Amino acid sequence: MGTAERERRRMSEPHPAPVSAASPPMRAPRAEAATPHWVDLVFGDTDRARGAMLNQLVIAAVVLVLALVVLGSGAHLVAPVFFTGVVLIFLLTAASIMVPWNSVAPLWVAVLPLADIVGIAFMRAAEPAAGFGLLWAFPVLWLSSSFGLFGYISSIVFSLLCYAVSSIVEPRQSTTFSIILLPLLLVAIGTSAYLSSRRVEAQRRLLDRQAEVLVQSLERARRHEQVLTEALDRVDFGVAKIEADGSASIMNDAHARLQRDIRTTGERPLLFAVDGTTPLDPDEQPMARVRRGEAFEDQRIWVGEPGHARRAISVTARRIIEPNGQDGGAVVVTRDVTAETEALRARDALVSSVSHELRTPLTSILGYIELAIDTPGLPPSAVKSLEVADRNAERLLALVGDVLAASSGAGEQEAFAVTPRDIDLADVVTSAVESLSIAAGERGIEIDATGIRSVRAYADPLRTQQVLDNLLSNAVKYNRPGGSVTIEMSQGQDWAEISVRDTGVGLSEDDLGNLFQRYYRGVAVRKSGVAGSGLGLAISRDIVRRQGGDMVVTSALGVGSTFVVTLPAHRPGERTPTP
Repeated sequence: MGTAERERRRMSEPHPAPVSAASPPMRAPRAEAATPHWVDLVFGDTDRARGAMLNQLVIAAVVLVLALVVLGSGAHLVAPVFFTGVVLIFLLTAASIMVPWNSVAPLWVAVLPLADIVGIAFMRAAEPAAGFGLLWAFPVLWLSSSFGLFGYISSIVFSLLCYAVSSIVEPRQSTTFSIILLPLLLVAIGTSAYLSSRRVEAQRRLLDRQAEVLVQSLERARRHEQVLTEALDRVDFGVAKIEADGSASIMNDAHARLQRDIRTTGERPLLFAVDGTTPLDPDEQPMARVRRGEAFEDQRIWVGEPGHARRAISVTARRIIEPNGQDGGAVVVTRDVTAETEALRARDALVSSVSHELRTPLTSILGYIELAIDTPGLPPSAVKSLEVADRNAERLLALVGDVLAASSGAGEQEAFAVTPRDIDLADVVTSAVESLSIAAGERGIEIDATGIRSVRAYADPLRTQQVLDNLLSNAVKYNRPGGSVTIEMSQGQDWAEISVRDTGVGLSEDDLGNLFQRYYRGVAVRKSGVAGSGLGLAISRDIVRRQGGDMVVTSALGVGSTFVVTLPAHRPGERTPTP
């Protein structure tokens, strides 16, 4: 059936008049054929039949009251004509109850109000001055509001025709004005009912369109939710939306499995800190922190007792801020990082083992260098070379100790212990340049040391030289043949700065974001083919920060890099006099 045909049938179908507005919503008609029609009218879902019955009952009730008043008052009227109209209306009322109007064409219902107009015409003909013609307002209202333009026109025309016929049959009227007033009243009632029904119909259409749009939006939202749910369920990390009250509104399968594993580990969750042995305090558990409103990243925990099958889990929480500024909960991401953690532990164990093996020969080398320096009659040039070798061996031994401490999981205080004091940074920088001068000369790299000058700092000289050795070594190793390395120093009121600029391979934006991570080596650095551990810059920045300073880098891929080391100029709490 086309859209135009459906619209035509819907417009021609009668609507219940206002008197039936309180009737229950339409539902499917009952299937039992043996059920009486009047039972369906009272308890069933017959909308058209109920509307016809209720409208007709209203007219019958008013006519019944008038009939009782006429009988009780002994009014002078043509009783046979009057009661003919009353009986006709009662018969129509019985028909509205007994006839299954839902089974016939919709326009057949219009027979009832049209016949009511005829019955009222009989009543008016019995006594024109009694005002029975006002009863035409009920069928006119019914037809105009329920049958569209057809009902409006037919009700007005038919009621006025019956009015004219009754006036011709019995021309007595109480006043001349009543002859004009009644038709005007019927036209006004019909017009008002018709316009009101059109407005209601327009609003109903608008609501239908809005309901259709809402249904479509709901369906789109349901599909999007289904796609999102399927996508989240297919990833191997857990995702959960935690509301502000601590309840979980969204949870994918991976997160549910992780939570289930935590709950089934024992009677209570056996959670341990990142070291795997320290029990995690209940207030420091990830979900407890989330419920307190905290945001954190990559909190590592171990699930399960040491010595048994256990898992390492990384938990990250991000807070959600509503447009009004209120806390909307958090998104929690959980990952199983057992394999990654075990791999890191294996790597650290290997590095620790190698570092242990390196310390013994280095200690022996240092001993023999000291014996050689103490040998009588040694030429001064040889003594100077041995002193440089001794100094570099000492630094190498310190570097091996740092690698060993970093790999064994020792605390930061133990790994990078510093003993700062007031020093002149020029001596430290000059010593570092001398150590790298031979390696730079072999590659034809020029070290511009004209920027070295006396700069006071409160720092550990041995650790600071370790930092400069690493920076200058990188500047030479990753430089192009024939390149240059420039060293500049500056003194501020509270800070001392050392800048190391090279013309090497440079770093990309991605490399700059990960440069100070341990064991990280940039793309260009790896492509250069120069061996390295990726520990030097991470250790160097930690050393500088342990002394109260910082290290920053700027770089351009293929152009070069500039590292700036900032150190405090004096002991904490002291102030340099302003010149």
